[in-house]
Amino acid sequence: MKNAKIINICNKKLIFLNYSEHTRSIYIHYMQKFIESIDKQIVHASTLDFQNYIDNYKFTSVSQQNQIISAVKFLYKFGLNKKYDKVKFDRPRSEKKLPQIIDSEELKSSIEKIKNLKHKSIISLGYSVGLRVSEIINLKVSDIDSKRMIIHIKNAKGRKDRIVPLSENILNLLREYYKEFKPKEYLFNGQKSLQYSPGSCNQIVKKYVKPDFHFHLLRHSCFTHLIENGTDCRVIQKIAGHSNIKTTERYMQVTTNVLSKVKLPM
Repeated sequence: MKNAKIINICNKKLIFLNYSEHTRSIYIHYMQKFIESIDKQIVHASTLDFQNYIDNYKFTSVSQQNQIISAVKFLYKFGLNKKYDKVKFDRPRSEKKLPQIIDSEELKSSIEKIKNLKHKSIISLGYSVGLRVSEIINLKVSDIDSKRMIIHIKNAKGRKDRIVPLSENILNLLREYYKEFKPKEYLFNGQKSLQYSPGSCNQIVKKYVKPDFHFHLLRHSCFTHLIENGTDCRVIQKIAGHSNIKTTERYMQVTTNVLSKVKLPM
């Protein structure tokens, strides 16, 4: 069986198992990279080929390591129909890094200075309820419910839907934006496409806030600032779409309000 056919089998299996389009593309990319590395038809790959690839790959992060292991493991199991008890697909220990946070006043000041209404709307909306970049670009005009003052987030990470609050300030800003740009389906259109791109969202954060910042920092900053303003962690959990409260509680570790109440010995 040819390599392309094996990849096609894996892709169909990923679709059948309801993996997101983003995850499928990552898996297929790393499967193809592995196949290229062994320089033979994949059906002739040995256990040693898989083990050597995992053991000798120079991973750039724990996240990438997990993605590559998952992709190669999927190929081994579903593409070649092999039991992986002979290959050690060991997972790395997770990193315990604290999220980077943008100062609240600095961020609000940067947003206020933005003249471009589309850029201002994207950053303001993303920060207001901590939306992921994928959630921003997939928002449709119909997802904004001004009567109930909520935003419908559909098919987000983990294929979950949720609703988040819509503030009066954000609604007024979006109305201004709508009058000028008149989006038809997706709330934020790209210049040559129906949707704004993740790369463009990151670029506007770099342009207006700081060159080494990226869009996801707006999400981290939102939840930290909500905690500092006294919002209950369980409410933030619902807004964030976290399955586990422990994911939300990590923002407690970076809030300055909590640290400022500590009485140091010196």
